[in-house]
Amino acid sequence: MIVPIASDHAGFEAKELAKKSLEELGIMPIDFGTHNEESCDYPEYAVQVAKKVSNGEHEFGVLICGSGQGMCMTANKFENVRAALVYDTESASLSRQHNNANIICLPGRQLNKEQIHKILETWFSVEFEGGRHDRRVQKIHSLTSK
Repeated sequence: MIVPIASDHAGFEAKELAKKSLEELGIMPIDFGTHNEESCDYPEYAVQVAKKVSNGEHEFGVLICGSGQGMCMTANKFENVRAALVYDTESASLSRQHNNANIICLPGRQLNKEQIHKILETWFSVEFEGGRHDRRVQKIHSLTSK
């Protein structure tokens, strides 16, 4: 599986850790930047990953900024994107099981290497439950569908 990943300057260090974790999980990350800790604008990077998921080129994406909020807000502006702010394994699991999230947004300033790995491992191993949750996800989808 190939997964686009991006961060802003505040999430750069966590993104580098996440890339290693993804590789350990057998997932190939494609890095859309940023490539250093110089101040930058997170929407520029969130858009690149969100477009790849929105148009179906990639099934999943990973976005990281200081709090995870800005990346998540930006990504959710795109059709077919269900970005979830995830900060622990429980929120990772529920975002996949109940919301069929397809972009995970991480708060880079709040997570260490072990937490990042466990969250990604959980998120990429859990599947959408469907059923009653499918109806709710379709209602979300209808908000941005053309």
